[in-house]
Amino acid sequence: VQLVESGGGSVQAGGSLRLSCSGSGYTYNSRCMAWFRQAPGKEREGVAAVDERFRRTYADSVKGRFTISRDNAEKILCLQMDKLKPEDTAPYYCAASLYMIQIQMRFRAGEYGWWGQGTQVTVS
Repeated sequence: VQLVESGGGSVQAGGSLRLSCSGSGYTYNSRCMAWFRQAPGKEREGVAAVDERFRRTYADSVKGRFTISRDNAEKILCLQMDKLKPEDTAPYYCAASLYMIQIQMRFRAGEYGWWGQGTQVTVS
């Protein structure tokens, strides 16, 4: 099982980036997937999550700016990030769980068993 993120980079405030996470080594049947980020000196925080029924959850800090999507046929999880702010700067991690996670727990890192290596997003 392997998750690999891509699409990070540097952008000016107000700009956009699109992150992708590709899965391999298993059938893309994770019941819940999410994006997390962890700024230096801070705890890892959930940004957006989507379950197998495509129900989406967003952190308040990114609502209206970020959009999470998943394509089970292509085995890809994406995060479209618009209107980026300097406080969005962090490495972003893709996470997956074979089990359904209650909505109120989807931003708990411990609920996910698989993680990618992270991709850096820098907003100046």
